[in-house]
Amino acid sequence: MSTPKKVVPLRRVGTHGPDVSVLSLGSWHTYDRMAFEDAVAMVRHAVDLGINLFDVGVYGFPGHPPVFTDVLFSAIVRAAGISRDEYLLSSKLWLEPYPQMSLREQLERALFRVGTDRADLVILGDIRRDDLDLNQLAIDLAELEVDGIIGCWGVNNWSATAIKTIRDHAIKAGSPGPQIAQLKYSPCRRSIPDGAPFAQVFAEGITMQASDILEGGILAGNKKPGREIGRDPGGVRERIVEAADGIAAVAAELEVTPAQLCVAFTLTHPSVSTVLFGATKMQQLVDNVNAIELVERVGAERLRELLAPFWVDADVVNPEGP
Repeated sequence: MSTPKKVVPLRRVGTHGPDVSVLSLGSWHTYDRMAFEDAVAMVRHAVDLGINLFDVGVYGFPGHPPVFTDVLFSAIVRAAGISRDEYLLSSKLWLEPYPQMSLREQLERALFRVGTDRADLVILGDIRRDDLDLNQLAIDLAELEVDGIIGCWGVNNWSATAIKTIRDHAIKAGSPGPQIAQLKYSPCRRSIPDGAPFAQVFAEGITMQASDILEGGILAGNKKPGREIGRDPGGVRERIVEAADGIAAVAAELEVTPAQLCVAFTLTHPSVSTVLFGATKMQQLVDNVNAIELVERVGAERLRELLAPFWVDADVVNPEGP
């Protein structure tokens, strides 16, 4: 069987980050829900198509059932014959145990589980506490950069103000600062990435990783997901369920899947460097990759016009962010 042509282009992360595929594959409750052979084939095909960024987080927490999706990723890439220089690893760092558990300790644990000694990118989790010392956090991240354990770093669902604050601290610590902001973004959730506060963040060279683009599968047609899905800023999830039928109708007119249409929409944001999605079937991967062709065929402006009626968090969610 011949190797497929690489069709997924690359974009730069921030001003100091690597060139990453515009589509990135996540591990949120994915590989531990797949037959191992299927996961190997899917990840191998993703790399062959040009996907080089894999978001692999530790999603098991004390008091919860153990999760091994990150551990499985190590075995998957090995079985698929994918060498470490063929992919970029994005790892998650959680702020709840910090500073009692240092970033270094947490990262070393995560890297041990995934079977490597460095992360090309780390994403800091949500800020859910008032006593977080952003200055010390920036210093600790700068040390990890100097030591080569991480290539660069970004944040997940932070406010625009918090991003600017830690960027200032990081620059003083000798780091270029956050290079990417992972934000919820879909035809329904647009207020934060499309708002004025983040326009200023993006103007400073920080790029976006669009995440939660299918609202846990709701926008792909699964209105009652049987697994845990992300938080619901603004309490608009029921309105998103209602919007799913309209998005599916637009997709049918364009002769594509709803998921493909949503992926294509996220690719139209000018500051997106990569779009993160999870897949548990080969066909999901293929459909999402075909979104690249959909943007080329229909055009970014037209896609945004077609999906404008489904922006449900407008005037509900503060564009400044959490």
